[in-house]
Amino acid sequence: MAKLAFLGLGVMGYPMAGHLQAAGHDVTVYNRTAAKAEAWVAQHKGQMAGTPALAASGSDMVMACVGNDDDLRSVCLGDNGAFASMASGSIFVDHTTVSAAVTRELHAAAADKGIAFVDAPVSGGQTGAENGALSVMCGGAQDSYDKAEAVIAAYARICRRIGDSGAGQMTKMCNQIAIAGLVQGLSEALHFAQKARLDGRAVIEVISQGAAGSWQMSNRYETMLDEHFDHGFAVDWMRKDLGICLDAADENGASLPVTALVDQFYKDVQKLGGGRWDTSSLLKRLQAMG
Repeated sequence: MAKLAFLGLGVMGYPMAGHLQAAGHDVTVYNRTAAKAEAWVAQHKGQMAGTPALAASGSDMVMACVGNDDDLRSVCLGDNGAFASMASGSIFVDHTTVSAAVTRELHAAAADKGIAFVDAPVSGGQTGAENGALSVMCGGAQDSYDKAEAVIAAYARICRRIGDSGAGQMTKMCNQIAIAGLVQGLSEALHFAQKARLDGRAVIEVISQGAAGSWQMSNRYETMLDEHFDHGFAVDWMRKDLGICLDAADENGASLPVTALVDQFYKDVQKLGGGRWDTSSLLKRLQAMG
């Protein structure tokens, strides 16, 4: 069992850190809002620390799952950042979905201190985190990944090294690109069914068993039909991720016309006041159009 630190106790990080503690690891947590860390310790035992550096001190491995590029920099760098106290030979595992640029930046900063850096964004949402069934896509050196994989197993259904540093983040971009198109297609199908005065549940029962079936269809159609958009991954976060995808496409020359279009559709959802609605709220946009 390892001595671990976990930085960031949001809807994903809170249960992920809990799975590590339940697996027998010695976990110290840090969260920007201390009350969340206090609640975690009360529920899971373990320890909490007042800064990322204090949490990371003496740890074999440090996990982070925070909000965006700037949040990740803040928990890594500076006198209070994790890198300041991590020992040479330790491993930093980043579960945040961030840009390829910040991944390259922090990989280099970690290497300067003899710290291994594994980018390991996740997919599966809050439910996957709570059930310990996340998909984890990783980039980094093989030996560092091999050590991290054994720990990540506490909350992963599947964990794979895709390639060197940055490959994990690039794979997560593929994930978000695929989801954007799927959710828009599902929204249009349900909207069409409504306009055609069909029973949406009966329609999905049939088409989900054929070539149209997907995870999004199986897990989101009922809440979409009930117009419940208060769970899952928020539109604000999806727009952040799609922005990362589109920036990366500008760099590597990929053509992402559907992704760019759906990003603008999510902008429309934000204008409807749905920034905190989950990503399946694309249906709400179509309904608002009449």
